[in-house]
Amino acid sequence: MNEGTGTISNWLAAAQVYKDRRVLAMLFLGFSSGLPAGVLADPLTAWLAESGISKTAIGLFALVSLPLSLKFLWAPVMDHLALPGLTRWLGRRRSWVLLSQLVLLAVIFGMGLSNPAENLVVTALFAVAVAFASASQDIVVDAYRVEILEDHQLAAGAATAVFGWRLGQVGGGALGLIFADILPWPVVFGGLAALVVVGLIAILLNPEPAVVTTPESEQRERQAEAFLESKQHLPQRLAHAMAWVYTAVIGPFAEFMGRRGWLAVVAFILLYKFGDAVLTVMKIPFFLEIGFTKTEIAEVVKLFGFNAIIAGGLLGGWLLAKVGIMRGLVVCGVLMGASNLIFVVQAWAGHDLGMLAVTVAVENVTTGMGTTAFVAYLSSLCNVAYTATQYALLTSLMGLSRTVMSSGAGWLADQVSWITFFILTTLAAVPGLILLVWMIRAYPADEASSRNR
Repeated sequence: MNEGTGTISNWLAAAQVYKDRRVLAMLFLGFSSGLPAGVLADPLTAWLAESGISKTAIGLFALVSLPLSLKFLWAPVMDHLALPGLTRWLGRRRSWVLLSQLVLLAVIFGMGLSNPAENLVVTALFAVAVAFASASQDIVVDAYRVEILEDHQLAAGAATAVFGWRLGQVGGGALGLIFADILPWPVVFGGLAALVVVGLIAILLNPEPAVVTTPESEQRERQAEAFLESKQHLPQRLAHAMAWVYTAVIGPFAEFMGRRGWLAVVAFILLYKFGDAVLTVMKIPFFLEIGFTKTEIAEVVKLFGFNAIIAGGLLGGWLLAKVGIMRGLVVCGVLMGASNLIFVVQAWAGHDLGMLAVTVAVENVTTGMGTTAFVAYLSSLCNVAYTATQYALLTSLMGLSRTVMSSGAGWLADQVSWITFFILTTLAAVPGLILLVWMIRAYPADEASSRNR
């Protein structure tokens, strides 16, 4: 067999992993995870803009996604506690996924029945509930993906899940905008809520992962038993609760904070996509203000942009394979920050569909590259003994820049011109890149994976 034939055979053999039912399930579970992000982004923003809500208030609506930044607080509960009845029927992971999906369906539907023009607070409360249910679903789906797949399937499962997430986010947002031109908003959000059924069916048709113990988890159990023996003077329920907090909550955080440079890692996670987050909050109001219709935005920004962001993700994966995660983060971060300047050109061009296509292509390709690099970096930080809770912690920090730190984007857009705003979003990416370069020089050995530390 010649080299070329051998290479083709290797590619075909590698592709077989995508035929596994468990890997394919990640596509549908990823879709269910990405859908709420699409609902809370462009459809909600367009609805608020059409209802006469100010840009400052729309920018503050980024805060409704705060639960996505705080999900580490209740991740240990979902990681360890059983649901009466449901857990016995479906198992620990699937029961929590099912419950979070049912709540998600109900609150998206409820949000659509509110009226932001008459009572913005009610709409905001429903939006917060959507974010909470979405964050809860993410906690368990991430853990389910890691536990249900074998080692050689993890990369394929992650890639499939990210593709499904993008499909849910972009598809949900596009469908919401398109149908909002012909249907009332309550009907639109009701239809988006029904799409949660895709993930619900997927979790019911797939098995519960086996419970796996690790040396770290066994050690924590022994420490908890020793703790209980030493606290026999306390009420039994209190002692057991304290032991549970020690093993489920303190352990994962203590392990992470025991690493060198962990504060720099936290700061970097907060700052890396800050410029992109500020831009994202005001992107749709900008397009609407310069004259694009919701359907035009959906067709170009969503449908065309979906292909661009997937291409960017693939390009980012190829880049990381060539230069490594840390150097790949630098390249992707520079491109992602610089791409914000294409919106300056769009502001000059105004209502020009050709220019909109270019703007979307540039921004989405670089965003796809940056997201792939960032997710790979976060995954490399997780110790396998604490995957669910640590991944929830890290993605919560990532979400913090997308919510609290970017909530002033609307106020900023009200104070300056659009051109100045987009220049400032580019400058907002600089601190994270400076910190990244410093981390590479200060901790060169940490470019290796932290998963087994």
